[in-house]
Amino acid sequence: MKTSALLAILPAFVAASPVVVPTNAAGPDPGTVRIRGVTYGGSGCPQGSMSAQLSSDQTLVTLIFDEYQASIGPDVAVNDQRKNCQLNFALTYPGGFQYSVFSADYRGYADLDAGVSGTLKSTYYFSGQPTQTSTETIFTGPLNGDYLKSDEVDQVSLVWSPCGAEGLLNINSQVRLTSSNRNAKGLLTTDSIDAKFEQKVRVRWRTCK
Repeated sequence: MKTSALLAILPAFVAASPVVVPTNAAGPDPGTVRIRGVTYGGSGCPQGSMSAQLSSDQTLVTLIFDEYQASIGPDVAVNDQRKNCQLNFALTYPGGFQYSVFSADYRGYADLDAGVSGTLKSTYYFSGQPTQTSTETIFTGPLNGDYLKSDEVDQVSLVWSPCGAEGLLNINSQVRLTSSNRNAKGLLTTDSIDAKFEQKVRVRWRTCK
């Protein structure tokens, strides 16, 4: 089964003490936003099972996973029903700005019998910041085929990078399967993620004050 999953994370917003800035307010030059590096770990992405490719301008990172899939069935171990991956993105951007996760796009493959439900969930937060926000996609069997799902982060729940420091964006994702039929089988995968950090139409910025 061919599998692929895409998660697009866009930097959005920028501010310090909450300042209302018009939607057309200028953000930092896109060329000044850089991804310094990515670290990872978890049951769905053990060390050595993921590769990362940075674009030449360092605004696009593509992550390819070899083992990120959850499965369920009569002969499947319980710990295979849920897999997770912790990603940490180190960014460089000009002082005076603050950004937040704005949206997430998921693409992948699901093969679920009747009675099987799958969940793909990602939680976003910045190191040293207590606030978190999540996006979640639910799949219900019977289902067999590729999927593409876009989620927008609740505007009320946006989390912001700290002002006066380059925020370390953390993404804790998981794929999980449950079943009401002990004989049913299922598979849910994510094996590639594209994370874009650049100023586009859907990217918003606010200035720090």
